[in-house]
Amino acid sequence: MRSALHELNLNPDSVGTDRGPTVLGATLRDYFSHRANVLEKFVEPRLMDVENAKALFEKLREELKPKCPLPLNKQKGTKKAPAYLTGIVNMLVENHAGGMPCDYDPRELTTATKDGSPLRTLARRVDGAFPGPVNPVAVWEIKEYYYTTTFGSRVADGVYETLLDGMELEELREHEGIDIKHYLIVDSHFT
Repeated sequence: MRSALHELNLNPDSVGTDRGPTVLGATLRDYFSHRANVLEKFVEPRLMDVENAKALFEKLREELKPKCPLPLNKQKGTKKAPAYLTGIVNMLVENHAGGMPCDYDPRELTTATKDGSPLRTLARRVDGAFPGPVNPVAVWEIKEYYYTTTFGSRVADGVYETLLDGMELEELREHEGIDIKHYLIVDSHFT
């Protein structure tokens, strides 16, 4: 860590000296170790490729007999198919919603109200809102990268979008006491 900070013209003494790591250095070391372990041992084995996603999608569609939307992806030609991850999410939400309504594709901005008047409206549309985009309990974004070979800009877009939504929802929670759960659902083993 010291050499990495030095290369960035940052103070390497902030993370450690010849006597050992600082509190910050030890915290960063523990965080990076934990993060690597979680990503390599828990997350990575659960990521799917397009064939795994298709198989799970078909299995759930057969078992659950969903009535929710199962949209197509935006691919063309031989890659045109159901949006597998979106369909999986929609089917699981429908299955666990206990008959409650859900907006699987809100065509309006998410809005929180107070005393019947709009209080905050998010800057972007989300991929799903439960039970709907006005005063939702939860909202989510779905990012499936099964057909992508270069991930840079698409992943950067997903990070930016989710960060923007998250900051708006955090501000709403901190200043208005309204807690809307915010989920990011991402998949592609090779991302």
